[in-house]
Amino acid sequence: MGEGGIDPDQQRINQESEAARVSRLFATSIHERSPGSHGQSSPNLVEQGPPLQSPTTPFDFEDAQNNQDHKLAFLTAPSDRRTVSRDRLVDPASRYIVQAGTVIPAALITGIRSDLPGQVTAQVTEHVYDSPTGRRLLVPQGSKLIGTYDSQVSFGQDRVLLVWTRLVMPNGRSIVLERQAGADTQGFAGLEDEVDHHWGRLLGAAALSTLLGVGSELGAGSNDSAIVTALRRGSVDSLNQTGQLLVRRDLNVQPTLTIRPGYPVRVIVNRDLVLAPYRP
Repeated sequence: MGEGGIDPDQQRINQESEAARVSRLFATSIHERSPGSHGQSSPNLVEQGPPLQSPTTPFDFEDAQNNQDHKLAFLTAPSDRRTVSRDRLVDPASRYIVQAGTVIPAALITGIRSDLPGQVTAQVTEHVYDSPTGRRLLVPQGSKLIGTYDSQVSFGQDRVLLVWTRLVMPNGRSIVLERQAGADTQGFAGLEDEVDHHWGRLLGAAALSTLLGVGSELGAGSNDSAIVTALRRGSVDSLNQTGQLLVRRDLNVQPTLTIRPGYPVRVIVNRDLVLAPYRP
């Protein structure tokens, strides 16, 4: 008998009955001794989550393919109950500032070919004034833009990604742009002009592979000896492998994207630029 006249065995039976009644899993933690327990330990019941899904439950491949679980989680996500933003208004860093969100129009001076990495230059085509008032000229027409583009093109890609790294004024002053994004006239990231998927090379390799296979089969007869037949089969296999290698090599050639000089481009300012009134 424990303290208070409670039988430990009876207490255990009651606990098991309660667990079966509510259909939940309980785990008994490690017994901890307390100063006033006289060596008796009391079980600490920790409620666990619902049991794991049975391995015999059928798996819905269509739902997994359509990512239905992610969509359901998006719809049932917890609500953000904050109604007041913790951020506060801040003053402009300067009166002569081009703030984030400003679009600087320009046109390419040098073209772009994505088969090799390189730099690109453009020329600003319109004056850019300060954001607070729109009266102070900060970036004059004719300023030079220097940037770089991404030459790693994936299959199916038809746009060149580029960023701008420096702005040079006609009076020689310049500022680092810290990789401001380049976009087209509609605001889409990157530029799209000419795309060469190299279909001619691929079709030529496929035709050559077919000719090699057909040529190796010509002259085959039923009266050939075993040695001639073995040699012919070996040559057929070699030519087929060579044709497959040619086709596979041309399939691995990435598309070549070309942007011609004079193409209109935009600089999407994503960080405030502190400048000064332009003076020639």
